[in-house]
Amino acid sequence: SYKKVLAFGVSGNEKRYKISPIFIDERGSYKELEDVETFALFNEKNIDEYYTINILKEKTPEEKTTEEILKDAKVLHEDLRNYGSIQDKDKPLIVSGILLALREMEYKGFDIENLNGDQTTTDGEKIYAAIERNLNRANVSPQVKKDKLLSQFLVIKDTKVINEINTTLAKTPLKHYTEFLYENIYKNIRYIQSAEDYLGRFYGEFMSYSGGDGQNLGIVLTPRHITELFCDLAELKPSDKVLDPCCGTGGFLIAAMHNMVIQAKDEQEERNIRKNQLFGLELQPYMFTIATTNMILRGDGKSNLEQEDFLKTLSAKLQEDACTVGMMNPPYSMGSKANPSLYEINFTEHLLNSIVEDGKVIVIVPQSSMTGKTKEERAIKENILKYHTLEGVITLNKSTFYGVGTNPCITVFTAGVPHFKDKEVKFINFENDGFEVQKHRGLVETIKAKDKKQHLLDVWFNRIEAETKFCVKTTIEHDDEWLHSFYYFNDEIPTDEDFEKTMGDYLTFEFNMIMQGRGYLFDNDEKE
Repeated sequence: SYKKVLAFGVSGNEKRYKISPIFIDERGSYKELEDVETFALFNEKNIDEYYTINILKEKTPEEKTTEEILKDAKVLHEDLRNYGSIQDKDKPLIVSGILLALREMEYKGFDIENLNGDQTTTDGEKIYAAIERNLNRANVSPQVKKDKLLSQFLVIKDTKVINEINTTLAKTPLKHYTEFLYENIYKNIRYIQSAEDYLGRFYGEFMSYSGGDGQNLGIVLTPRHITELFCDLAELKPSDKVLDPCCGTGGFLIAAMHNMVIQAKDEQEERNIRKNQLFGLELQPYMFTIATTNMILRGDGKSNLEQEDFLKTLSAKLQEDACTVGMMNPPYSMGSKANPSLYEINFTEHLLNSIVEDGKVIVIVPQSSMTGKTKEERAIKENILKYHTLEGVITLNKSTFYGVGTNPCITVFTAGVPHFKDKEVKFINFENDGFEVQKHRGLVETIKAKDKKQHLLDVWFNRIEAETKFCVKTTIEHDDEWLHSFYYFNDEIPTDEDFEKTMGDYLTFEFNMIMQGRGYLFDNDEKE
């Protein structure tokens, strides 16, 4: 018999139900726990985390690791600024380059002790040479692509101040940065279950210090929980080919790579996924360099990244790659009546035209791009429905891009299949996603997030029905606002508390108006 037990009280029906967990310890004492929406938190994968947070009230190893990453990212950000006066856009390039150079230590092609401040062969030149060797080792080709990458890393050997010995440090800033990254990233990787995940989280946090999730660099980084949700919504298979035409740091491609590799049946299939099934475009040279580096650090996958302008690349050319899934976080708020091609909805249409028939396209865009606020955007929406099918729109937490001020939504399409008029589309309100903003930490996952996500996926894939306040299924027109808030009608009967609150609000309003000398607004006498 068990000494500690979790029991559940369940009531209601398929659409409206309540699941209340209760914990009983070895002494027979019990603790009522917060209601949940699914049983996802209690499966083998999540039960330890749930027990640690909700019952023991302790931090999980992942939370501790996140705090260490935050601390390390902050220190490195400040050191880059204080000892090198490095511009925001160059900070990730310096970190990327050093991480590539450190990889050469495995092949005896780089030694931190050789960074001695020599002005004949500078520390930057030694790191740059190691980067070049590592790009060769990673088989980056053709040569023109490798040259583009190396030109971005020139900042490491061309920035004089980081190549000279700093009196405070008693070494060059470059050696200081290299030692820091070696001690806090490379040496710690073996203690973390997934090296890729640790590097990715450090990288994301570091980028956030370089100007609020990188928006100073002209980008908005997609949070990891969103890139993983895209993979779930797309139902990725190991045979899929994935295209991200605005790939930024490569977040979607990395998430897709991990998702497909986990499903691969053998090493050959894994290699094929990394080499032949991930495609990305990035316009900005420094972002292209960061994405390529990130893919190399995650174990290849960089073969099909190109520095190109997506909108100037013909759909027919992109279709030659036969990609079955498109994922995108396009540039925001760039479009105008004078330049309609930069509307987010136009990026979406171009991606839809670039994916094979019956493929899935998933984009994260501002909610405003689904409303058809201009004549040009409405025309694009109409054209999309002629050739493609809208499957659904998920309204997200307003703090998803914390600090940027964008209210986003995820939109899911099937490419190359015209939208039939009687097709029911799902509109979901997922603002309450289990993530919350915490002081000094930004957007943080709470224990509820996995439960909320499981409920979302159960509704999305029609495994369960949901109340209309969460999901509305309806037919659409091109000039509708494609959002849950447009289609949702609140059919809940108001409670006594709702009535009392409304009356209280009205009486407060009336009193304020009378005090301001505007009591005539409430005069019911009919005027002749």
